[in-house]
Amino acid sequence: MDKDQLSRKLAVILHADVVGSTSLVQQNEALAHERIKGAFDRFSEIISSYSGITRELRGDALLAEFDRASDAVSAALAFQISNRDFNSTLKDDIQPSLRIGVSLGEVIVADNTITGAGVVLAQRVEQLADPDGLCITAALHEALPRHMPFELDDLGEQVLKGFDDPVHVYRVSITSGQSIPPPEQNYKISPSSRRWQVVTSAIVALVIAILLSYFFAPWEHGTQKAQVDTAVTLVDKLSIAVLPFDNMSDDPNTDYFSDGISEDIITDLSQLKNLAVIARNSSFTYRNTSTKVQDIGKDLGAKYLLEGSVRKAGNRVRITAQLIDTVNGHHLWAERFDRDLTEIFVLQDEITEKIVSALSIQLSGDEQQQLAKNATNNFEAYDYFLQAQILSARFTKEDLIEAAQIYRNVIELDPGFARAYGALAIALTRQVVLGYSDSPAETKERSLEMAHKAVAINPDSPQAQWALGYVYMYRNQFDNAIKALKRSVSLSPSYADGYAMLALINNNLGHAEEAIRLINKGMKLNPYYSWDYLYNLGRAYYALGEYQKATEHLQQALERNAAPRAARLFLIASLVQLERLEDSEWEVMQLEISNPEVTLSHLNNVLVIADTELLNRLIDDLRSAGMAE
Repeated sequence: MDKDQLSRKLAVILHADVVGSTSLVQQNEALAHERIKGAFDRFSEIISSYSGITRELRGDALLAEFDRASDAVSAALAFQISNRDFNSTLKDDIQPSLRIGVSLGEVIVADNTITGAGVVLAQRVEQLADPDGLCITAALHEALPRHMPFELDDLGEQVLKGFDDPVHVYRVSITSGQSIPPPEQNYKISPSSRRWQVVTSAIVALVIAILLSYFFAPWEHGTQKAQVDTAVTLVDKLSIAVLPFDNMSDDPNTDYFSDGISEDIITDLSQLKNLAVIARNSSFTYRNTSTKVQDIGKDLGAKYLLEGSVRKAGNRVRITAQLIDTVNGHHLWAERFDRDLTEIFVLQDEITEKIVSALSIQLSGDEQQQLAKNATNNFEAYDYFLQAQILSARFTKEDLIEAAQIYRNVIELDPGFARAYGALAIALTRQVVLGYSDSPAETKERSLEMAHKAVAINPDSPQAQWALGYVYMYRNQFDNAIKALKRSVSLSPSYADGYAMLALINNNLGHAEEAIRLINKGMKLNPYYSWDYLYNLGRAYYALGEYQKATEHLQQALERNAAPRAARLFLIASLVQLERLEDSEWEVMQLEISNPEVTLSHLNNVLVIADTELLNRLIDDLRSAGMAE
């Protein structure tokens, strides 16, 4: 590129992102896109009025550049206020709200696009903002003229992804009773004050530019915790949550590796009977958040918190880890490890041992043996395995097929990798269940073969036993499934999904009270539980004849995920029992739209319910709601 097309400069950068854009699109794709575009059009007009330039619009994000800090903050607040007013006039839930972050830093301008340290910093700071909120860096705060009507809430030093050192961040709002400064308002600043602001800004920007020698993908979105009707706490016993380790590597596409390290530590710790370990689903919701450790501890019911980072460069890896008491915020232990990648397994063991020692946990002989077993000593196999795990969790046909092939390659690299056989069994079973297999009978047999192989190699692997139970469940071999899953949770007492799967099987067998006990235990270990936990709870209450409770839980399940037809089936039946026939008929219509193939005869053939009395009651209720024969 020619030099006149590319330049570097110090700039004020604004980054905005739509909150929950995926959820909006799922509700009404066309309307959501129209509303998001409308919001960005209005924002661009405000940006222009404050002498800013909208540099980029990408899906659900906006990037803009300003010359003055005051203009950027004024434009951001002006939009947030006007957007809230606009959304209040809408009659539906398709109401885009934005998070905004503003930073001061060095950028690279090429044609009409900008990249560089300042852009990445604005993206990271934006992730700390509340919906309809604004966050700025300390450098931008220093560049703001004094006596402006902005109220700043000091968030302190924040650890941001891609930064070696913490960054000071402020939350900004308009001072009560004040108005947004209009465009082109000139604030009188003394020459000496202006020079000091420029010098300070330049120094801070230079430091940021040096620290930011690598960049990461900005398009990440967090999840919100479910509202539950009972408070759950585990802090009265030894309990720990492992946050996702930050990926500090140059390649943002290696998040799977840092996540894998965190998950393996969770797996190891979950095998300790005297330690309650919060499930991955819950602890990973705190990725890229600024939540205080004390608040995370209260939220998850965890007395201790493990956090850290992973930097992979060439054949070397650096892992930092620190163990924190969430009650008082004190660090119990912190250390940095620099090793060859081939030593990653030894390193994971060391971190687990450090935690056990810091918490003064006495290990039994069996626990010592379990922790001493490495899943594999082949780094290449381990790296591929982690990549396949990401694909398998997506449930699409293409991803499941690709994941299965990678698992086969992993097995070729290490024929003794038990978890790879179990993961392959799960991927194959999902292909059959979701109708993706061209030869389902053959695939089911191959799946069972792989699950048995996993357990034969390592019968003490909770993941291998879970895989076997998973395969048996979808073969309707419930006794074998329960045996494998009970073995799984005995090996890993904090295995939340193990209890959830046991709950599902007990529901299929008609053992509703046991299903409720198991799912409640899983919820304690996984406070950010997914829709299927609520589905299992609602289904169990339907079996017990407690239809109001069933309806409440099943509706909550569908609010999380409207796609699963099983939750809607039991909701329809519960509404019939409550004599809410119009509501049940409406739910039948929704089911017919999303699953036109579902009829009573079809359900009689495919529903996995061993309790014939329960199955007959369900079918009769669905018939009463008007479902086609």
